[in-house]
Amino acid sequence: MLPPPLERALKVLVIGGGGREHALAWKLIQSPRVEKLFIAPGNPGTALLGENVPIKATDIEALVRFAQEKAIDLTLVGPEVPLAAGIVDDFQRVGLRIWGPSKAAAQLEGSKVAMKEFLRRHNIPTAQFKVFAKAADAHAYVEEIDGPLVVKADGLAAGKGVTVAKNAVEAHEAIKSIMERQDFGREAGRQVVIEEVLWGEEISVFAFCDGHNAVLLEYCQDHKQALDGDQGANTGGMGAFAPVRTLMRPRDEDEMVRRILVPTMSGLVHEDRPYVGLLYMGLMLTDSGPKVLEYNVRFGDPECQALMLLLKTDLVDVCEACIDGTLEKTTLDWHEGVSICITMAAKNYPADNYLKDQPITGLDSPEALKAQVFHAGTSIAGGKLVSSGGRVLSVCALGTDLDQARAIAYAACDAIAYTGKHYRRDIGRRQEARKARK
Repeated sequence: MLPPPLERALKVLVIGGGGREHALAWKLIQSPRVEKLFIAPGNPGTALLGENVPIKATDIEALVRFAQEKAIDLTLVGPEVPLAAGIVDDFQRVGLRIWGPSKAAAQLEGSKVAMKEFLRRHNIPTAQFKVFAKAADAHAYVEEIDGPLVVKADGLAAGKGVTVAKNAVEAHEAIKSIMERQDFGREAGRQVVIEEVLWGEEISVFAFCDGHNAVLLEYCQDHKQALDGDQGANTGGMGAFAPVRTLMRPRDEDEMVRRILVPTMSGLVHEDRPYVGLLYMGLMLTDSGPKVLEYNVRFGDPECQALMLLLKTDLVDVCEACIDGTLEKTTLDWHEGVSICITMAAKNYPADNYLKDQPITGLDSPEALKAQVFHAGTSIAGGKLVSSGGRVLSVCALGTDLDQARAIAYAACDAIAYTGKHYRRDIGRRQEARKARK
């Protein structure tokens, strides 16, 4: 039995160290209920909001011990790896309040095979698919199919284990990458899912969940490819904007709730693994209705950054309602306008040989100060801020409309400097580009 929610000031722990976690910390520290904020391991940006703790997000035993020692009242988990490993179960086992899905529920993201089989069991719309445990069988199947295919690594791959192959050559290369070279790790490459390509607009749908009830957030659109025009390699995310109400038709919303969200929640209850936390549904809005591309069991990155700028409601209150099963009493309030997040990446990203350890300047420029900059892959070296990850900074802005938000964010991106900086120039312009091509 978990202890009841606390009305007094809280000690809160955020687990993770990227742009998503910086955005969560930024939102949490605005709550009058937060007395002390810890971030493990955090980054130079989160250090300005709370106390960074030198514990890796994957060191669950050390995190449990720290939370007990500091009498942490509420923990939020940012990344998927500790969730899939069962961090929520371990915290709850010792009576700690933590926001996120159980290990069993987190299998929705932990295994693409398990996720697709869940969709099939509960008749939830998705692409037709086949699963292969042997590379030879996967290659043979590709030869049978005339046309594009989607090839997915089964396990966690930091958002990069999916290839939309335009032809057999690209599909074969994706199989080699996943299963033969094991570019995403041995576990992720044990099996591949090969599925049909779905056509339409892709959107990110998020819902706060308490096991039985769900409250939808504003819809987002993510941009995964590294280069303008949705070209180049698949990344963890090069930018996002919200809301995207014009993409979701009324009948799409109705079908999404009736045929996807409700069956997902009830299916997990039926399988004795009710979902608590933040559920992400990557959907393709096809001519025959919304279909599930993937589930994530946490906030997307960079969608989280865009959503935190828009959200007016106290995040602490919402997380506690999820934990306590009282979400039906919760409504979300939003700021007017549109928010956008631009990912400033390193040279060569998403390849492993991206350029790092480059001094970063311009964060105190007038242009950058008008935006909200979240640190994603930065560190301190020799007393200076330097790049340390493939995705370096999340540059965000809130505007009365998309044009204003884009102008603020891109002016900040131009003002921030480090050697090899790279960012897409067309975030939020996908619809316009498609219309122009027609």
